[in-house]
Amino acid sequence: MSLFNVEEFRLARKETLQFLTKETKNFTPEILIILGTGLGHLATHIQVEHQIDYEVIPHFPLSTVESHSGKLLFGTLSGKKVVAMQGRFHYYEGYAMHQIVFPVRALFAMGAKTLFVSNACGGVNPIYEKAQLMLIDDHINMIGDNPLIGPNDNELGPRFPDMSEPYTKELGKIAEECALELGIKLHKGVYAAVSGPNMETRAEYRFLRTIGADVVGMSTIPEVIAANHMGMKVLGFSVITDMGLPDALEAVAIEDVLASAAKAQPNLTKLIEKILDRI
Repeated sequence: MSLFNVEEFRLARKETLQFLTKETKNFTPEILIILGTGLGHLATHIQVEHQIDYEVIPHFPLSTVESHSGKLLFGTLSGKKVVAMQGRFHYYEGYAMHQIVFPVRALFAMGAKTLFVSNACGGVNPIYEKAQLMLIDDHINMIGDNPLIGPNDNELGPRFPDMSEPYTKELGKIAEECALELGIKLHKGVYAAVSGPNMETRAEYRFLRTIGADVVGMSTIPEVIAANHMGMKVLGFSVITDMGLPDALEAVAIEDVLASAAKAQPNLTKLIEKILDRI
């Protein structure tokens, strides 16, 4: 697909929508859930009606990250009709921004008007600890690219979308109330995204903390920008899998990241289920 051909994008979305609608027998999801690195546990709680591999979906990218399954799950969770992405796409995989956000746009067209997004991240706020959760209140885009660059598709949203509330405050308030009721520690802070795939240097962690970041990761913001462009409600969570404290920095292996994500998964699952009960 060409970055500068709006009609080509529209045709691709239409073909994807037609395929998914046929395969799911006109299933209409209310909520899209994107499951980040090591956070696939929630998928086991979904009453799955349809499961589709990314590789058979027209125009869908393929996830190259080992911890991402690469499936769409359509079903119910806490009484809500959901579609869950087991595996997302990253800038560091070599995908263009329009490819990264293509699934969000296609599933919005299918009916999903709310986005729940999660990610694994490094903590740069020293009061955070590994395996804790953070409600994303705002973000800083340090990836160096944006999914809205290029001609605007007016069918999706305005040329200059507002970003004064990228994460829906109403949903965030519900999340905080649910976490309190469940006794789950839930920080609230700012997520910064960088391109990756390498971890940050000591100087970079120090810089990110200085400009206001509480955690840093390599995803999420492109999808959130695309969701805001289309007027979706957004709720975001970060799972702190390692600590990026420049004066006490330790080497991080992907195995450590996955282990921390696995430790946090039960709490994130309980929290999302309770939020879905509430909304």
